[in-house]
Amino acid sequence: MEIIKLWADNGEDFQPYLETYLLKNAKKPLGAVIVCPGGGYAGRAPHEAAPIAQKFNELGYHAFVLHYRVAPYHFPDQTRDVLRAVRIVRHHAGEWGIVKDNIAVSGFSAGGHLCLSAGTHFADVDSAAGDKYDASGPRPDALVGCYPVVNITEPFGHGGSGKNLLGDRYEDKDFAVGFDLEKRVTKATPPAFLWSSADDQAVNVENSIRFAQAMWKLGNTAELHVFPHAHHGVGLAPDFPDILIWPELAAKFLEVSCKFARVK
Repeated sequence: MEIIKLWADNGEDFQPYLETYLLKNAKKPLGAVIVCPGGGYAGRAPHEAAPIAQKFNELGYHAFVLHYRVAPYHFPDQTRDVLRAVRIVRHHAGEWGIVKDNIAVSGFSAGGHLCLSAGTHFADVDSAAGDKYDASGPRPDALVGCYPVVNITEPFGHGGSGKNLLGDRYEDKDFAVGFDLEKRVTKATPPAFLWSSADDQAVNVENSIRFAQAMWKLGNTAELHVFPHAHHGVGLAPDFPDILIWPELAAKFLEVSCKFARVK
């Protein structure tokens, strides 16, 4: 595993970085998944970080964990971090054995909001830094949202994540509504795989449903799985026999619907 800083050190308390989980001795270039752990934009949950990257390795993909900025840092810092991560992985694709248009972002809960932000904010958030990575595009090729926060303003949304993401600007509802991501879906939004549980008491399943519906309305590729029962934040869901298949479902979606290369 290698640690790659996203930005030049500017003296801030936290320097965002990528952890690499590259498959060794792959006989062909493969797809890659950048993992964004959840934590309400206030932290980064360990069980949604390295274990997820390792699972995608088992399923035949290169993987990365993104340690992005959280509160007290606010938008656009987090979004710049994930878009910068995509640029870095794409820049190193040849060196790392990655197909440069097979780069997905996956995220959990608020990390899911960040994941889907990468697919809906890539054209309007500046992730350039005046260096070699600027030549590589920031748009991910696929999205994997796991019980994702999508909406931050409506009753079914997750206001806590919104407050941590936007700080005082959350109180400006005209501004905050721009981060209700189901309203930002366009034809350019990458294919999306989404899953949640119907009785998630922390992030309402309506979040995933609304995003999928917005994708389908435009004819975009989206796959949605709603499992009947699970509490929030189950990660790989080892205690839920029906849900623990989600990584295999996601891997197959990337392979079939997004044409990602992987080791079988």
